[in-house]
Amino acid sequence: MERVKVNLPDVFSFSVELRIRITDLNFGGHVGNDTFLSLLHEARHEYLKRHGYGEVSFEGAGLIMADAAIEYKKELVQGDDIKISVVAAGFDKYGFDLFYKIEVNQPGGYALAAKAKTGMLCFDYAKRKIALLPGAAQEKLQALTA
Repeated sequence: MERVKVNLPDVFSFSVELRIRITDLNFGGHVGNDTFLSLLHEARHEYLKRHGYGEVSFEGAGLIMADAAIEYKKELVQGDDIKISVVAAGFDKYGFDLFYKIEVNQPGGYALAAKAKTGMLCFDYAKRKIALLPGAAQEKLQALTA
């Protein structure tokens, strides 16, 4: 079976800390794949907000997720304190990738729980079509990794 591999950048420009709630668990008693995507959404929202953006207010454009990949490394359960680090990379004329490192706080420090990537396209919600990546947004997000 071929497995998804997410190659993370070495440097992350932002992180947010969250606690896993009882409502985040699935029938297996751990965080399921749908909730992992919700956690990425929360981290993406906080990352964009920290830099003055939102998913519908990105230098005159909106953002829409084109793809997602998650490489699971460790179970997350209710009460776990996690840190999700985020960085933008792989810019092209229509969008960029967001990379996520999800770590769980354990005795002795943080342990890797998952690696993820979402492909983000700029989107004109009024016209319902992709849009060009605003240069100012690219410059701002790229400067955070320099």
